[in-house]
Amino acid sequence: MKNWLYVFVFLLSFTTPLHAKDLPDFTELVEKQGPAVVNISITQVVHGNNMFPQIPNLSEDDPFFDFFRRFMPPQGGNGGPSQDFESKSLGSGFIISPDGYILTNAHVVDDASEVVVKLTDKREFKAKVIGSDKRTDVALIKINATNLPRVTFGDPAQLKVGEWVAAIGSPFGFENSVTAGIVSAKGRSLPQENYVPFIQTDVAINPGNSGGPLFNLRGEVVGINSQIYSRTGGFMGLSFAIPINVAMDISNQLKISGKVSRGWLGVVIQEVNKELADTFGLSKPMGALIANVEKGSPADKAGLQASDIILKFDGKAVQSSSELPRLVGAVKPGAKVNVQIWRKGALKDLSLVLSELPAEKMAKRTEKSGKSPGKLGLFISELTPEQKQQLQISSGLLVEDAQGPAARAGIRRGDIILAVNNTDVKSIAQFSQIVSQFESRGSVALLVRRGDTSLYVPLKLDGK
Repeated sequence: MKNWLYVFVFLLSFTTPLHAKDLPDFTELVEKQGPAVVNISITQVVHGNNMFPQIPNLSEDDPFFDFFRRFMPPQGGNGGPSQDFESKSLGSGFIISPDGYILTNAHVVDDASEVVVKLTDKREFKAKVIGSDKRTDVALIKINATNLPRVTFGDPAQLKVGEWVAAIGSPFGFENSVTAGIVSAKGRSLPQENYVPFIQTDVAINPGNSGGPLFNLRGEVVGINSQIYSRTGGFMGLSFAIPINVAMDISNQLKISGKVSRGWLGVVIQEVNKELADTFGLSKPMGALIANVEKGSPADKAGLQASDIILKFDGKAVQSSSELPRLVGAVKPGAKVNVQIWRKGALKDLSLVLSELPAEKMAKRTEKSGKSPGKLGLFISELTPEQKQQLQISSGLLVEDAQGPAARAGIRRGDIILAVNNTDVKSIAQFSQIVSQFESRGSVALLVRRGDTSLYVPLKLDGK
């Protein structure tokens, strides 16, 4: 027994240092790159009734101060005098050039009346906001200083899922805090975020980390920490960073012109699921299905139509609808691009010239509504000439009622059915005839208009 104990201790002496050696060491990274990470303090002037009496006895530096100011209702403000007061918040950033240019998040410096940057050597500078882009949540600011330390840049495309990464920032005001984790996923799409293929990590990110850098093990910045997924307001294991190549492209445009120019196509798109792929004759779900084309847009001028599925844009494959806005936005306005589409069971190539995305126009992307496991269950009527004129359409059928499968698919009374697959519908008889032609395929896709939005809804015809 004693001999076995000696053997165990002998083996343990070899294995323990080996495991410790395999763990990543961030000390050199922090020592070299930490001085280029800055703390950002923002002052905003808030207009309104005096709200300070409602706030518990908290310092303005307390992380919960802003919570109470934002969400607790004002007390004693009815009829009281209007008063302006200052609101302070914190964020992070990092120096990208020795002459004082700094990257951070747009939401960190939005509506700021004063931005103060604090370096690791305790020096403080007032910063000027050169420009910000809300669509990517990137902002460029500048301080008047020289010979500053700067970060080095890496290639987010070379990141691998499972790779170690580290963040430096000021969570809850604790300056130059270092947290580490791994890359959980790449190319993530988030709701209302059409222009950024986010890097997902499990690095601990909390309020105050926003705008700080995400490093790989080589000490290179690969992203800007931007968002967290949380039900509590704190870290829950899901953090999202903007790839640094996206951020630097935005930064360069902001530096040159103070704004960002993006290509604009002028379509409303939706994801192609398996049901829609089967309906349109695609071998697998892919591409971006066009639900509506804006009149006078580049897409309209090029001949793109509702029911077309965009498979390639500017030579790049479109695997999902979320990829298309990024591909379009990355092309400069006025550029001529080729587009490959799937139309009525065949591939077709078109060329078009992109316009500039209007100032507040977001690329629209819709999702399918519901499922359609059975027969149609629709009660429809033909539109009167007055209704067509009011809706500014030449054809379509009014949904009087939707039951069973149609209702479960999301179709409801008042919707307008514009087309079945690729064919516009003008009468109930034609609608029934078109639907019967697809019985062998087992499903159809109805182009439904509701308000100003159009959407393809797949319906199965096999009764299962």
